[in-house]
Amino acid sequence: MIRSATLTLPTIPSISGDNSRLRLFSGNANVPLAKEIARYLGLDLGPMMRKRFADGEIYVQIQESIRGCDVYLIQPTCHPVNDHLMELFILIDACRRASARQITAVLPYYGYARADRKTAGRESITAKLVANQITMAGADRVLAMDLHSAQIQGYFDIPLDHIYGSPVIIDYLLAKNLPDVVVVSPDVGGVARARAFAKKLNDAPLAIIDKRRQAHNVAEVMNVIGDVAGKTAILVDDMIDTGGTITEGAKILRQQGARQVYACAIHAVFSPPAIERLSGGLFEEVIVTDTLPPVKQPFPQLKVLSVANLLGEAIWRVHEDNSVSSMFR
Repeated sequence: MIRSATLTLPTIPSISGDNSRLRLFSGNANVPLAKEIARYLGLDLGPMMRKRFADGEIYVQIQESIRGCDVYLIQPTCHPVNDHLMELFILIDACRRASARQITAVLPYYGYARADRKTAGRESITAKLVANQITMAGADRVLAMDLHSAQIQGYFDIPLDHIYGSPVIIDYLLAKNLPDVVVVSPDVGGVARARAFAKKLNDAPLAIIDKRRQAHNVAEVMNVIGDVAGKTAILVDDMIDTGGTITEGAKILRQQGARQVYACAIHAVFSPPAIERLSGGLFEEVIVTDTLPPVKQPFPQLKVLSVANLLGEAIWRVHEDNSVSSMFR
């Protein structure tokens, strides 16, 4: 067994059940990740045909029999979100109509998650709407990584296994043996995430950035709660979208005397002008995972860690009816 401070995975999975029933398919969203997951499990991605009609409609055909099989559909619903979400619905429907025994939607990244509650009148809760649509399409189970908020798990009327990509980042940081570490939450809403991260990172102290958001994708940083002077500050968030929150956080940490600043996030959404902001010299490293497709414009500070083995292990455990939560003890 490979044992780390945060995660336990077998060297090579041994699927003791009926392996012939296990099928993996990938949508277009992140094929490189899906291939690595398949490699970990010792399987090939299932053959399928995709095409677009002249009006933009998506066509999908599964090109092998999956009757009676346990099918895992790997599809982060990232940019272009609507296309990838629709492709997921079509994949689920195709598998259901092909008499798959069980269909699991594997969502390394769950789009539309930020609208997880009403913050003003006459708003939609799209996180719940998407959960309903995945269920209605015919999924029997969902395997999701680092949902934007914990309550999204309750939006599904089917079983959902929630796994975390933070162990791969924590192991990477532990190996670097950084001095005088303080873990920083970029906002009050991320305190629970940062606290759990700090506990795994040798019980590092915690700091919080208090900010006021004036508009969508615009964050105003106010002050730092906690001591960061002379320390290695590690900003922790679930995603980096435009990079406004985390770069404004880095600026105030530098102003408060932080010696180095690292940015850590599971989901590298990187909507413009994120790369411009992140590569501007504020960060020693920007550490993310490969839940989303490879970054088209990599920059020197960027470090991408793979969660393929972690997702592959979770798929194996679900297939074998083994505990998923025990991976993170």
